[in-house]
Amino acid sequence: MGKKVKKEVEPPPKDVFDPLTIESKTAATAVLMLRSPEEEVLAKACDALYKFASKGDENKVTLLGLGAVEHLYKLISHDDPIVRRNAIMVFGIMASNHDVKKLLRELDVTNSLISQLTPEEDVIIHEFATLCLAHMAVEYTSKVRIFEQGGLEPLIRLLGSPDPDVKKNSVECIYLLVQDFQSRAAVRALNVIPPLLELLKSEYPVIQLLALKTLEVISKDRESRIILGENKGLDCLLKILETNEVSDLHVEALAVLGNCLEDVYTLQLIQQTGGLKKLLSFVGGSTVPDIQKNAAKAITKAAYDSENRKILNEEEVEKCLTSLLEMCNDEVKVAACQAVSAMCDNVASKHACGLQGIPQLVQLLSSDNEEVKEAAVTALANLTAASPSNASAVAEAEGFGPLVNTLNAQRDGAVANAAAVLTDLATHEPFRVTIQSCGVMSALAEPLRSTNSLVQSKAASAVAAFACDADARTELRNAGGLGPLVELLHSNNEEVRRNVCCAVMVCASDEPTAVELCRLGALNIIEGINLSTGRKNNFSEAALEKLLDNNLSQKYSQKGYLSSSNIITDGFYDCGQIKPGVKFLSLEELSMQELTDRRAIIFINAKAQENLAVEEKAQDSAYELAVLSPSVSRKSSKERYVCVVFYVRKGKGKKEEEKSKEVIQITSKIQAEINLENSHWQPPADFILLDYINDASRTILPLTTNREQVVTLAQFVAEKMGGPIERDKLHDFSWELHISEIEFELKCNVVPIGKVKKGTFCHRALLFKVIADRIGIGCSLVRGEYNRAWNEVELVDDSPQGIAGLLLPPQEYIVDLMFEPGFLIKQGSAEADQYKRI
Repeated sequence: MGKKVKKEVEPPPKDVFDPLTIESKTAATAVLMLRSPEEEVLAKACDALYKFASKGDENKVTLLGLGAVEHLYKLISHDDPIVRRNAIMVFGIMASNHDVKKLLRELDVTNSLISQLTPEEDVIIHEFATLCLAHMAVEYTSKVRIFEQGGLEPLIRLLGSPDPDVKKNSVECIYLLVQDFQSRAAVRALNVIPPLLELLKSEYPVIQLLALKTLEVISKDRESRIILGENKGLDCLLKILETNEVSDLHVEALAVLGNCLEDVYTLQLIQQTGGLKKLLSFVGGSTVPDIQKNAAKAITKAAYDSENRKILNEEEVEKCLTSLLEMCNDEVKVAACQAVSAMCDNVASKHACGLQGIPQLVQLLSSDNEEVKEAAVTALANLTAASPSNASAVAEAEGFGPLVNTLNAQRDGAVANAAAVLTDLATHEPFRVTIQSCGVMSALAEPLRSTNSLVQSKAASAVAAFACDADARTELRNAGGLGPLVELLHSNNEEVRRNVCCAVMVCASDEPTAVELCRLGALNIIEGINLSTGRKNNFSEAALEKLLDNNLSQKYSQKGYLSSSNIITDGFYDCGQIKPGVKFLSLEELSMQELTDRRAIIFINAKAQENLAVEEKAQDSAYELAVLSPSVSRKSSKERYVCVVFYVRKGKGKKEEEKSKEVIQITSKIQAEINLENSHWQPPADFILLDYINDASRTILPLTTNREQVVTLAQFVAEKMGGPIERDKLHDFSWELHISEIEFELKCNVVPIGKVKKGTFCHRALLFKVIADRIGIGCSLVRGEYNRAWNEVELVDDSPQGIAGLLLPPQEYIVDLMFEPGFLIKQGSAEADQYKRI
């Protein structure tokens, strides 16, 4: 046996680098190592960067500045699984930074990350790839890319992963993606609901919470709600609500159920299993504001369907809502009020909510929270609409004052609904009177100035409802509410315009308000509305008639007709027919004009002026007219002529002269006081007309039949205005010269009708109408052409002989005041046409 010889060790190859251990203390070195071709170096560098980035956001920014993201992007698809895993871990932790996410979007890393979600990959890769996708899914553009690149399917598959972190990241990413409707439809097709329901059994609350939030989003679609019901998801949700140990999930579970309650099928299913009763009981017993709020919102959603309202009413949902109205949390109160409003479309619920909830709603009107106030008054508006019993409940709860105060609320919705409630209440006369005493008309003045069309419309409706009372109209007038009301006639909103026209129509029920409305331009605006086929409405036409009926001077001037119901009162004047578009001047403005050769303005004023001393006339005395010249100097900036008329006896004795001087002195003194005080202009009294009326009352009223009264009055009028005139001598009747002489004598275009002793058709017809209105004879006044005018009366002819008790229909006649005073001409006859025309 040979001797053993020691083998010599071979030297290492010359081209192999001996292993080198490096201890780096800077992140830049680790980033530099990402360029290494060695898997072990890359893996260790990524691991070091992961630990560095996990320490805080500043470190992530540092790595971003060193260019680490670009190098890591290349490594997430590396062939070595360890390198790939570590690189994705760094991506997952760094993606929470906003700037990093921005760069990741630019690099379009989503496709590479989605490719790592295959079942064969390591769980760690799944965890951090889904984490990175979840961070990126916050941004809309990244959501679109994940969806378009097929990321939903692997994410849904990973909901069944054994790793809780993978489940958490996947469900969070899905939750963010389904905010978009396209993703909601896609996850439904991918059958996401069963795995989500399975996640509700997780021992990790964060996973359960994310699963519920995802279900809440996707259950907004009806198809998803059906699938949820088919997979017994409702039972699962109710079980969560019944479990106190998971009370932190109750709000989200209730949100999902709220969506489910929108469907009749689902609601019936819950009711049949007793779940609806449990749900309402749970809500009523809960003290968590978010639960109460979401429950009320769920009821609101469900109540949009009539069948759902019926089911909810059967379960006495009104008790639950009433209890929520008493909660301390304002958000709960708002949600409960909205639910009450929604339930009001069911008659039974409307009655139940009214009985149980109106006192609480009235109390909420005094809330400092404007949103609560708006929600409460909206509920009241729905409750009181077409419901007398609920209106009475508002009265019993002393809600009138708070409702009027709500008209000054800051939110337009509150103001509009307060006006709507008050309008409903005004249909009950006792309520209307009480509300009016609370100052409702003054309070409505401000809403009429609103720029919100709904507020304008509701406020105008309220004005129309309350303005049927004279005191209410006066209050609105004094509060300055007529101005903004007239301005709203210009509105382009059809509903606003219609309601305002209705309000104007009601407000024009008395002369002072009608005159003020016309002064503000209402008449001209409404005339313009009625000229437009697209803007006019029934109320605009009625408003025009009402305004004119209380401005008879303007009505007669424009329409040339006054009906028997249009009673001429003191202050009426006939200035002739005016053309459309020409401003209608007041009597005061007409009295200020210089004397012209145009037709005289005939005015009516049988009311004696106060403080004007006039001697009592003897029955057989003649009278003489004395005129006080214009009382205001022409040097005044406001030139004014006031015709003051008084009467003195005609006699030669000294006593008569002394009495005449006394009257002149008294009149002059009064006129001086008027000028001194610059008081409102008043037309002078027409004592001759007053005598006419008194004489006619004494002689005509005792007559037994209307026919006799009409004939006698016609003869009386003709006698006072020049007597009968032969037809062929009508042109010789110089009434124009007579009127001109009066104007010249008065130095004024305005002439009292009592001064006219030679009157033609228009003067006689006007005097007939004036006296007839005062003594109760019904007649109309019609203007023709060329100073023609006539009166029309309706009389019942005597029954034919031998037929007792036969009531014949009334016949219409024209009263002859010119040729054969008292002769009644049958309307439609040739004689009637001849009387009307030249």
